[in-house]
Amino acid sequence: MRLPVAPPSFEALLSDTVAQGADELCRVLGAFTEVDMQGRYLHWDKMRHRPPPEGFSSEQWWLGVKMARRMNYKSLPLRDKRNLAFCYCLPAIVQKELHWLDRHASGSIQAEEAITDPQMRNTYLISSLIEEAISSSQLEGASTTQNVAKEMIRQGRTPRNKSEQMVINNYQAMHFIREYKNEPLTPSLVFELQRMLTQSTLDNEDQAGRFRRVNEDIKVMDNVSHIVLHEPPPAHELPNRMQALCDFSNTDTMQSGNAGTFLHPVIKAIVLHFMLGYDHPFCDGNGRTARALFYWAMAKQGYWLAEFISISHIIKQSPAQYGQAYLYTETDDNDLTYFLVYQLDVIHKAVTALHEFLHKKVRDINEAEKMLTQNAYLKDRLNFRQLTLLRHALKHPRFAYVIEEHQRSHGISYDVARKDLLFMADELKLLTKTKDGKRYLFVAPEDLELRICK
Repeated sequence: MRLPVAPPSFEALLSDTVAQGADELCRVLGAFTEVDMQGRYLHWDKMRHRPPPEGFSSEQWWLGVKMARRMNYKSLPLRDKRNLAFCYCLPAIVQKELHWLDRHASGSIQAEEAITDPQMRNTYLISSLIEEAISSSQLEGASTTQNVAKEMIRQGRTPRNKSEQMVINNYQAMHFIREYKNEPLTPSLVFELQRMLTQSTLDNEDQAGRFRRVNEDIKVMDNVSHIVLHEPPPAHELPNRMQALCDFSNTDTMQSGNAGTFLHPVIKAIVLHFMLGYDHPFCDGNGRTARALFYWAMAKQGYWLAEFISISHIIKQSPAQYGQAYLYTETDDNDLTYFLVYQLDVIHKAVTALHEFLHKKVRDINEAEKMLTQNAYLKDRLNFRQLTLLRHALKHPRFAYVIEEHQRSHGISYDVARKDLLFMADELKLLTKTKDGKRYLFVAPEDLELRICK
């Protein structure tokens, strides 16, 4: 990744245009909005390569766009390492995405049957937690595969290496977020998140659950070119910066003079994500902690559908854009709109992927259920969990299921999981029960389809 080209000086461009007369100034400043003709919120690094509107130079185009943005900036009570405030504006693209999320990701909207049905909900929630844990870890360098990681979590196997430990840590942290989503944000809660996310993965375990220190020089580097992309604020500022972030999180409004200004909760969640990454308060685990804080803030504000999405899975598809959104903000007057636009697009894609996933899963389960319930012998004798397992078994002959894995996959008790599998093996003969040491294995027979259709 390279550093973006910083925009030309707004003051210098304005001065040059003023020198050309009032008519020219009005022509330039009145011609543009915050976005380009296609509705995009472009940084100078991209705008300079595009043909400007007819009759204007690239610099005049930027001046007009920048003035429109400045007229609509809203300041945040959070500052950069130069003590300058971060800000944002609300172009149509941001307002449209916020409205879409209010309709599709909040608790007040009727959701898919697959996650409103209590029996099915736990299965999909656990699957989503696993997906986010794996993708977030892979973003930070974990090299384990999806299948190996899922098997490890579902079977409760001890991690074999640092990569697998990162996945387990992320999985436990996601559960921690759900448990503490109704609590105010405190430095100790953020410390605990970072400690959980880095447990048994640090070269120096003393670095877990505390700020980086003055003698711990932390910079964000490009892995290929090794150039410095970001130097976070100095360590001695971190306690005050963390407290300011917590105060921002726990206040319903942004204080502006004597009046409070409403801040949309999704914007607040995204700002928390950005600021934790910007401050980089820890020696390791900053990215994972930042994404975890985003989930916590979304859940706290009632966007419960966010529990079922994986933003890291979307970010992982194009990680350079993630870093670029940070750099655009830092190189253009602390304008957080770049990061808002990027993150809202990620959330939109993640929610859309969830709905597509749920539609497919419900359709597949209905097909399996239809096939199974048409069998007079099996009709009405199988619950949702057993139907799900059987459909998986139909595509994976000789797959071995264990009680603990079935328990974790569906969020049920050990006894309920045991009864599910024993019934399928002993009563219905749909699984073959065998032993591996002291535990039972329930194997999908190769003739399972014939057993169902008999």
